[in-house]
Amino acid sequence: MLDLKPPPVDAETCDIDPFADEFIREPHGWQRDLRDAAPLVWLSQYQVWAAGRYEEVHAILKDYETYVSSAGVGLANFLTEKPWRPPSKLLEADPPEHTPRREVAGRVMSTANLRRLRPVFAREAEALIDRLMKKGTIDGVTDVARPFVLKVFPDAIGLAPEGRDDLLVYGDMVFNGFGPRNGNFDHSMREAERVIDYIMGCCTRPKLTTDGLGAQVYEAADAGEITEEEALFIVRSFLSAGLDTTVDLIGNALNCFAQYPDEWEKLRRDPDRIRAAIEEVVRFDSPLQVLFRTTAHEVEIGGIKVGAHEKIMISPGSGNRDPRRWENPDSFDLDRESGGHIGFGYGIHECVGQVTARLEITALLTAMAERIERLEPLGPGERRLNNTLRGFESLPLKLHGA
Repeated sequence: MLDLKPPPVDAETCDIDPFADEFIREPHGWQRDLRDAAPLVWLSQYQVWAAGRYEEVHAILKDYETYVSSAGVGLANFLTEKPWRPPSKLLEADPPEHTPRREVAGRVMSTANLRRLRPVFAREAEALIDRLMKKGTIDGVTDVARPFVLKVFPDAIGLAPEGRDDLLVYGDMVFNGFGPRNGNFDHSMREAERVIDYIMGCCTRPKLTTDGLGAQVYEAADAGEITEEEALFIVRSFLSAGLDTTVDLIGNALNCFAQYPDEWEKLRRDPDRIRAAIEEVVRFDSPLQVLFRTTAHEVEIGGIKVGAHEKIMISPGSGNRDPRRWENPDSFDLDRESGGHIGFGYGIHECVGQVTARLEITALLTAMAERIERLEPLGPGERRLNNTLRGFESLPLKLHGA
């Protein structure tokens, strides 16, 4: 338990726990209160600052020199606490160490390099949706999002088929670990030793195929761009950050189109709108809800002085619904210009796997738009409890064929 100290002078104080289960299930209320309170708020529960408005969140993500990632992108401050896991050599590193790793990861995950995966993803999506149309009643998470992502993305990396369910278990641990050591974190850590051994083993060079994206990372090590150890951790980063987020994105998209059938009809009439639809889904129901930065030096935000080495919780999910930035932000609208959302982060740490995520969901939505007239919700769905991500544990749907 933290030793509570008085809030900083002139700071607005927020007493809620954003990592409580009820606020994870429904974050929009507390995020609205956070935005309305001030540009920067003192989160007394955890003795950290919090920013929920688009302008401040965007500015913090952009300024990597003032707001560093090397002290951890979660609640824990690596300057004063020992991490429970090895820090990410991509997400939790600053330049200059970060730069060559990011260049390699960005090249491997670039649009040009991934273009060859489009027909592969399309074939898998079409086969999956054809099978599910015969069932009629499905679960958008367990029947669509999870099996599709666990098939196409690890295949692209070059993983063996055995043990892939543990990839989602590991991702859940990682993203829960960005929050406090609460019940959700403890629950996700139940099989930590086994799962961590698996994830580190499957990222090694001998366990990967020679023609996958993982092998390309190791080729960069052979060329001297990065070390062998860095290559292993970059592949690990692909697997820890590239599955749960995409599963949540797909589940959130299915829910959006089930809840807003007129928007689904717009997409069916004009499949060229799929790209814009994906951006609106990310803005409207961002898988990434919160993360943290640490101040490198004293800085002023919204008239409040923040000292060096202090944690700031930033909420892309809140910023993406800021009425100061978006008109009618709580409505899902494919006619909106959603460019500029921060659902994939921003700046040098912007999601390196977003190209693959877009390719995956594009393949699914294309196959669905050709075959499905309507997605009928069969209940509200069950939100999964994760300290960082927003998605579904289950999402019952009925598919009506075109």
